[in-house]
Amino acid sequence: MIRHVSIIALLAFSSVLYAQKQDTLKPRILKQWNLSSDFSEEVNIPLDTVFSLCNRFKVADRYSPVNATLGNYGLPFYQINFFDRITDPDKFLYSFYYPFMHVSDNAVFMNTQVPFTELDWSFAGPKETSEQTFRVRHTQNVNRFLNFGLIYNIIYDLGQYNYQRAQDKDFTFFSSYTGTKYKLYFSAGINNITSYENGGISDNSQLKVLDTRDVPVRLGSLDAATSILKNRNLLLVQRYTLGENFKAKTDSSAHKRSGFLGLSGTFSHIFALETNGRTYSDNSAKSGFYDTTFISTKITSDSLYARNLKNTLRFDFTTDDTRKFRLGGGAGIRNELFKYSQIIPTHDTATLADTASWKKNNNVLVGRLYNSIGDKFQWVATGELFLTGYRSGDFNIDGEITKSFDLKKGRVAWKITGSITNQLPSYWYEHWGSNHFEWHNHFDKEFRIDLGSVLSYPARKAEIKFNYAIIDNYTDFDKDALPSQHYGGLSVAALTVSKEFKIWKFHLASDVIIQKSSNKDILDLPLASIRSAAYFEHLFRFEKTNGRLNTQLGADVTYHTEYYPYSYMPATGRFFRQDQKTTGNYPFVNVFVNIKIKRTRLFIMLDHANSGFMGYDYEMVPSYPMNIRMLRYGLAWTFYN
Repeated sequence: MIRHVSIIALLAFSSVLYAQKQDTLKPRILKQWNLSSDFSEEVNIPLDTVFSLCNRFKVADRYSPVNATLGNYGLPFYQINFFDRITDPDKFLYSFYYPFMHVSDNAVFMNTQVPFTELDWSFAGPKETSEQTFRVRHTQNVNRFLNFGLIYNIIYDLGQYNYQRAQDKDFTFFSSYTGTKYKLYFSAGINNITSYENGGISDNSQLKVLDTRDVPVRLGSLDAATSILKNRNLLLVQRYTLGENFKAKTDSSAHKRSGFLGLSGTFSHIFALETNGRTYSDNSAKSGFYDTTFISTKITSDSLYARNLKNTLRFDFTTDDTRKFRLGGGAGIRNELFKYSQIIPTHDTATLADTASWKKNNNVLVGRLYNSIGDKFQWVATGELFLTGYRSGDFNIDGEITKSFDLKKGRVAWKITGSITNQLPSYWYEHWGSNHFEWHNHFDKEFRIDLGSVLSYPARKAEIKFNYAIIDNYTDFDKDALPSQHYGGLSVAALTVSKEFKIWKFHLASDVIIQKSSNKDILDLPLASIRSAAYFEHLFRFEKTNGRLNTQLGADVTYHTEYYPYSYMPATGRFFRQDQKTTGNYPFVNVFVNIKIKRTRLFIMLDHANSGFMGYDYEMVPSYPMNIRMLRYGLAWTFYN
């Protein structure tokens, strides 16, 4: 451990020397953005190089603050906040890995005057149970219009408990060309995720007397059960705008376009290709973990595959954005081609298994309409209607209204959202074949109405959010780990409050989620979930060298009230309902020190510092205890040169 700390210290010191030379130039990153859900608009996002709470290194926790995990980072998990969960039917196979992955709808693009590189690394635990994460991002412009970049992400966790390794390797290459009339966005992603399946521990009481590696698990080295997910995706968006060229409003020569409201139109072609393959293997199919065996009593070798190809042609119009009143919209048609294949039991002793494939297609009408009056009021509505194909009759309508107010400390944004969705559950809810599970279902469409409101005050580091959903035909997995549909109504409400308080140099940054479900037997949620960090922050100034050293010392706590969480089924990779064991009422405490020198951020953290002091009920998913206390450290290093 001392050797690793010395290496980190040396790297940090060398980075300081380098940064002192380079930091005379101000960062010149122009902007960073992703595309809206229909790929028709750029959505600016802030550059994530902030120092505050840099010990929160997990990418998954940036997507949603509190998550239920299998103990080891990199394994499947689900969001505690119901409204953060992945519900897109096309993301079924990787819905519990999505925040780790680089796919088309979360592709990030940049425009920079100088090359930008960021390295992010963390390490924890002794060598035999170590956890490591590594992320490198690089981007640069060829000229003021053309940019390219790449991101490579690794999560490699051996796990403290037997046969619990997680190995996630994700890569994406992205490029953009943002000319006046022609724009192009391109991304290609490769995601390889390997999860060792130990089935959970056999007896929680043994946590008190045995080392973590000695605690028996239900699927161990004899089974060598492993799940492998491989995702490949490609996105190409091309947009060509017809109409008079105009300069930005910040230009002294900016002028309004001629014609009716300066109207211009944009033709777009959106091409998206994605393939997903999942395999599950087990060298001892009759070890007793599974109740049924359909193909082989010796070895399990399940596999399934999905491919979707989507082409969209659309036309969008907009009025001159130099005018106070701006109106825009668009419509288009999308064609979807799907292929599904899997191994299936034949229930024939001569031919135990076969493979089958199905091809599906859809034609979808898409549309969008928006309006803004000045820079303080805007609304937007988007929609999709599936005209033909196996999802014929599916539709979704989303609306958003935003009003801004200027106060002394900054701008407050109030957003009202709403959506209506009627969609067929994922194909995999209806058809599944494997050594231990087989089903053929015909489910009704799931109908859902969502209403929400967000009040955000960035200058005060405050946000309050309310969400409410009414769902008919709610679809999930029942207590037998099989697909299930609840034909009655279900309603869910959630209130989320995020706020940072500061008194002198003391800070308290908290995320609080209050949730309630109308039917706990179908959907149980913890009443309250909290992630809160209390820390002391101090800036050291060195007059002789004109140096600055920013530090934070504090504790980070994650907690939720008691409820019946989902259990986990390795063979299908799905979380399912259970009513045998509750989790919660246990705080996970991390103690940390964060340091920033120039563009280098360093943290040292005692992870799960209270392990063993407050009992042994430190599970978030039944039979999958969280890791015990260990020292973790990490480094983030950013270059602009």
